[in-house]
Amino acid sequence: MTENLLTTEVPEKFKDTNTGEIRMDEFVKSYHELEKRLSQNPSAPKTPDEYCIDCAHGLFQPDTDVNRRLHAKGFTQDQAQEVYNLAAEKMMPIIAEMMADFEADRQVEKLINHFGGVDQWKTVSQQLLAFGQNKLPADVLKNLSSSYEGVMALYRLMQSEEPMLDNQGKTMDGKRDVSAELQSMMRDPKYWRDRDPVFVKKVTQGFKDVYGG
Repeated sequence: MTENLLTTEVPEKFKDTNTGEIRMDEFVKSYHELEKRLSQNPSAPKTPDEYCIDCAHGLFQPDTDVNRRLHAKGFTQDQAQEVYNLAAEKMMPIIAEMMADFEADRQVEKLINHFGGVDQWKTVSQQLLAFGQNKLPADVLKNLSSSYEGVMALYRLMQSEEPMLDNQGKTMDGKRDVSAELQSMMRDPKYWRDRDPVFVKKVTQGFKDVYGG
């Protein structure tokens, strides 16, 4: 009786088609297949605290509540890590943009303070823009306009008699095109940002060698 009951509850694929007896070799084969599938699909940790999340990017740290909710949904270690990875991937451009905006605002604030107020800076900035568009190549003007140091270098250029380029790459007197080397030197941060005395002298001497004076 017992043997018949057991036999009837066994799926047909485990029975011998002729005798109806259980085929243990099929049982063993199915067990190994099941074991293989389970090893390829790991389950969630026993508790949320067992998640080992890598946040080496430094944007944020693992969150207890987030881990608890991921665990409740049965997320594996790899799946939970991927959630954090996606969060960092999507947040990094936003954070970078916010930092760039903050830095730009800080640079403008320094310029406002330097020139004595919003109205004064507005007037000077308009003068600098007109001067730069008339006297400098577009990429040089863009570089100078991107930082407090660059704007101050542009301001000194406007007030001084240092050699400058117009927006066609010619000197202020329009005599002839400046050599590629001199153009490259004027684009170097050591000239427009750092005001390196040796480098500035080298640029100035280069103009003198080409144009005289």
